[in-house]
Amino acid sequence: LPYTTPVSFVKRDDGVWQGILEKIDKGVYRYSFNVDGVRVYDPKAPLASETTALLTVAPEGDEFFAVRNVPHGAVAQRYYESKVLGRTMRMHVWTPAGYEKKAEALPVLYLIHGGGDTDNAWPTVGAAGFILDNLLAEGKMVPMIVVMPNGSVDTEVFTEELVTDIIPFVEKNYNVRTNSADRAVAGLSMGGMEVLDILMKHSDMFDTFWVMSAGWFPAQEADFKARGEKLMQVSPALKKNVKKLAFYQGGPEDIAYQNCKAMLKLFDDAGLKYDYHEGPGGHTWFTWRRDLHDIAPQLFR
Repeated sequence: LPYTTPVSFVKRDDGVWQGILEKIDKGVYRYSFNVDGVRVYDPKAPLASETTALLTVAPEGDEFFAVRNVPHGAVAQRYYESKVLGRTMRMHVWTPAGYEKKAEALPVLYLIHGGGDTDNAWPTVGAAGFILDNLLAEGKMVPMIVVMPNGSVDTEVFTEELVTDIIPFVEKNYNVRTNSADRAVAGLSMGGMEVLDILMKHSDMFDTFWVMSAGWFPAQEADFKARGEKLMQVSPALKKNVKKLAFYQGGPEDIAYQNCKAMLKLFDDAGLKYDYHEGPGGHTWFTWRRDLHDIAPQLFR
């Protein structure tokens, strides 16, 4: 499980403050300092400019997110003008090893982060590039492009931007296939809510939808009821258009667990088929890194 216990620091005789993290699992972690009640980011961290910091505990051996001696793809930062938002936006794009010399058009996975993060999350704490490099080197996934956009806007606005700005930019600048069967979308937490919105409005544009650690809120009774009614209305289109719909959760300790369970009853009532999977890890990157490792090999088969 993730390390969440605060670590106390003591001032050494040489004036350096020291704190020791014990029994920490291999992985990638976020951290910050609390100085007299004020949250402070590490100015020495390489990602300090992203207003986040990462503690990397280098994985060894056969961890699926380890940095291995395999051909590595490229993770690029791409900036584009968003007509919907009226400003310059950024996305990260992973392309597989050797893509620059390939003539073959590839399918695309659009992979969305969660609330409080940006498009920088999946390539860093999510270790997406290393996970995908390893899977491809092992022959466990088909070559694809993975687009990691910035979903830190209102859910409905993001859906509009994805359709109006992000997908057209990708299809103009990369050699990719442009049929619905060659597009998939996955997202975690807030990004999962965005996937659900895309599912409800644009099921004809994607072949596969993957919702991780997300669900509509039954406590918001009027909204929950309205979403259920809308789901009934669009269910014929979903049955026609969607090849695969899947819901992944981090077990009962996942904060979205009960919401998702309640929401899935609406999908049952609408007669919609879906895959469901849960595992340990809760609402954390331990869960979502594992989810990506499980999801990618299933795409575009």
